[in-house]
Parts: sequence; structure tokens; C-alpha cells
Amino acid sequence: PNDQGFDYFFGYLNQVHAHNYYPEFLWRDTSRVLLNNEVVRADRPYGGFTGGAASTRAEYSHDMFVDEAVQFVSEAGDHPYFLYLALTIPHANNEAHLVDRHGQEVPSYAAYADSTWPDVQKGTAAMISRMDEGLDALVKAARRSAPDRPTIVLFSSDNGPHAEGGNDPDFFDSNGPHRGIKRALYDGGIRVPMIAWGPDVVRGGRESDFVGHFSDFFPTLEAFAGLPVTDSLDGVSLLPELVGNSEDQRQHEYLYWEFYERGSAQAVRRGDWKAVRQPMFEGVTELYDLNNDPGEAHNVADEHPAVVEELEQLMDEAHRPEPGWTIGG
Repeated sequence: PNDQGFDYFFGYLNQVHAHNYYPEFLWRDTSRVLLNNEVVRADRPYGGFTGGAASTRAEYSHDMFVDEAVQFVSEAGDHPYFLYLALTIPHANNEAHLVDRHGQEVPSYAAYADSTWPDVQKGTAAMISRMDEGLDALVKAARRSAPDRPTIVLFSSDNGPHAEGGNDPDFFDSNGPHRGIKRALYDGGIRVPMIAWGPDVVRGGRESDFVGHFSDFFPTLEAFAGLPVTDSLDGVSLLPELVGNSEDQRQHEYLYWEFYERGSAQAVRRGDWKAVRQPMFEGVTELYDLNNDPGEAHNVADEHPAVVEELEQLMDEAHRPEPGWTIGG
């Protein structure tokens, strides 16, 4: 991250290392920070990195990230800052089986300890509550640090619910009416809420039906900082919607996703139409009317061949070959 423009960094450097909430070390900038955890390593590497799980659990990475973030904003004072807090929680440790535990690693089940839920679901709930408490501490620290400075917080998730580490995504009905979970390009896998907060900035107490994605974050922050919004980006600034000027909000012509595991897949959303093609390029394209069928239960491709053709053209237009990601890989 320090080579990509960040002045300060604390965390993991690869995805498999980040599975383990009790690692042997973390990184502060370019230096290793040794921790008092002991780790059992996986028998085989994942993508060149060795996973693991802690046999001795002393220091919980999520708590350390929250503490660092709270310290960062507390010390910022009146200086403007940008904080990117990529919390790992509630991802599962996929290697927790090495020490005969479920993958929803958390120091305590807390309020859920006496419930009749399976332990893994207690862990899921406790992780989410712990995240919520950490974000509360962070927001309070930001308000104390500079109560009169305009501040904006954008909070979201990178995917829908997962079934890793023993977690049952149906137990809490985590995807609601939507089809699919993490890794699916149906809405259960990719449709997540965003929460925006900012006193005297965000018009609060309401819900928005704007459909966007993570590429919108950067132009939104550009606009919030009073900088020119970069026109060449895929994203659009959400600031008009956030401040309550929905009539001035620029809309996306369409949104596009592609995914390379499980044989590969593509998806496009334009308005209420959603097309899913799997595998990419040669697969059958499904079509859904999200206004009338938010659960994507009824494929209406045969009834609207012209719409299917238009959305397939958008898939072809949006796709960019990438040597690091091969179809089916």
C-alpha cells in the first residue's frame, strides 16, 4: 500500500494470510509486527501463500485494526485525512479445521453465548456485533477529534453472505429474498447495502434506491473534497444523492460484473433488467426483471430476445482481457 500512494499502512499483505485472525505477524508499513500467537500451518499453499490457524490465540487482528484506526483519526486533529479501513471480519478462517475449530473466529460469543444457536452461528453473530462496536468507537473518535469538520463515512461489504468455515448463510436469512451467496453473480452474491453517515453533510434518516458499486467511492470522495471529479473513471459521484439532491444524481448506464472461478460468469444490470451468462462467452444467457422478480426465479430470456442481445453486447463491450485471470481459473 505504501507503494500505491498510502502514507501509512497496518494489516495483512495477502488474502490467505488474512484468513487467520490470530496471525504470527502483521505489517506496519514495510516492517513486520510480531504477535504473541502460535500458528499451525496448512499442508499445502493457497495461490503461493500458506494458510494457517492459531493453536495459541493471544492477539486478535480485528481489534488491533480498530485500535489503530481510532488512534489514527484521534491524532489527525484538524488535518484532513482519508482512512480506508478494510476490515476482514466477518470472513471465515478457511484453515481453522487445522486446530479443530469452526472458521468464525472471535474471542468471545459475548451476548450470544447462552443462545441455543450452533457455535458457528454464535461466532458469526458475535463477529458482526464486534465489528459494529468497533465502528461505533471509530465514529465517536472522529467526532471528538474535530467536531466541526465536515466528515463522511461510507460503509459497505464486498459480497453477499458466505458458506465458509461452517457458516450457514440461511440461518439468519442473510440474503433475504435474493438468490445466491458469495461467488454468485445473482443478486444474493453481489447486492449489498451501503450506509452513509456525515453530520451536516449526508441527509440522514432515509433510504435511497440508487444502484451503484464500489467504483463510485473514489469520485464521491473527490467531490466531497472539492476536487474535480475524474471523468475517465467507471464510477460516478454519489454526493448529490447523499446530500439529498437526487434530481442532480448522475445514473449509471449499466453495471457489469465478471467472475473467473467455477467456470466463469458475467452479469450486466441496466435499469431493472439483469442478465447473467455462465460460463463467459459461450454460455446461455439468463434474463431477469428485477422489478417484478427480485429473487431472480424466473428466466424470461425467451420472451425478450432483443433485450438479451443488447445486454450481451454490453458484456462484450465491458470485458477486458486480463493475463492474471484466466477463464475457469
